[in-house]
Amino acid sequence: MWPIDPAGLRPPEGWRGWPDGKKFAFILTHDVETLGGQEKVKELAGIEIDLGFRSSFNFVPERYAVSTELRAWLRDHGFEVGVHDLNHDGNLYSSKKAFAKRSVRINEYLHEWRATGFRSGAMFHNLEWIGMLNIDYDGSTFDTDPFEPQPDGVGTIFPFCIKRDSGNPYVELPYTLAQDFTLFILFREKSIEVWKTKLDWIANAGGMALVNVHPDYIDFRGPRVGRELYHVQKYGQLLDYCNEKYKGKFWNVIPGQLARHILTHPVYLASNQNKPGKITNGIIKTRFGL
Repeated sequence: MWPIDPAGLRPPEGWRGWPDGKKFAFILTHDVETLGGQEKVKELAGIEIDLGFRSSFNFVPERYAVSTELRAWLRDHGFEVGVHDLNHDGNLYSSKKAFAKRSVRINEYLHEWRATGFRSGAMFHNLEWIGMLNIDYDGSTFDTDPFEPQPDGVGTIFPFCIKRDSGNPYVELPYTLAQDFTLFILFREKSIEVWKTKLDWIANAGGMALVNVHPDYIDFRGPRVGRELYHVQKYGQLLDYCNEKYKGKFWNVIPGQLARHILTHPVYLASNQNKPGKITNGIIKTRFGL
């Protein structure tokens, strides 16, 4: 039952665990959808700094004016900057020709921002077309989430590699904890029990707990009735819970570092070689395999 899909438990063939004997990976990502969300980024990052975490912030290049100074500040403080769609207008995958045209612009922003990661708006995805992007990783999928516009989950709580025509794979990083919008705006959850339950399940399985939190929906000042906001305390509770229950047992790195670790360690790339995995939307997916 959502948000847990028991089919996602199986680790990749040849899996040897996370670096330094860590029990599981805990990856924090943020999609900044509006200019108002961008104005909250430093405050959200400050909370993570205080609690000893680092994360990625993904900005929409052509929807609002993305701050050069903010991107530099994030990098200087150990955070990652990624590209979130192009316009966030729902049309990125309207056709392969349209995607190819937009991919040129996206690659320009990836280069300018020194970014290695991408995520589509509304979690739309075509893993073959995404291979046109000059990235180490993509984050446009999820293990299971029937509430997304394109609800085909990849069915795993582990990262996996995607072949592309160039011969160089990229890493797919599905989110495995429910999105904040789904929990607190759509379902109006009053607590973080759903997050805690899924986090415990992933930790016990030794998988990757990856969450996507939007600063756009976070209220730093106090509850505001009738608006699409939830108090930042809920996110802080998730970080506190992970720190307190799993201190020293989880691997918190920015997603680009996780992707590079996978791409540069042959053990992850040799497993399942030439053995197709699950097929999603006509795309052959292998778990760490090429």
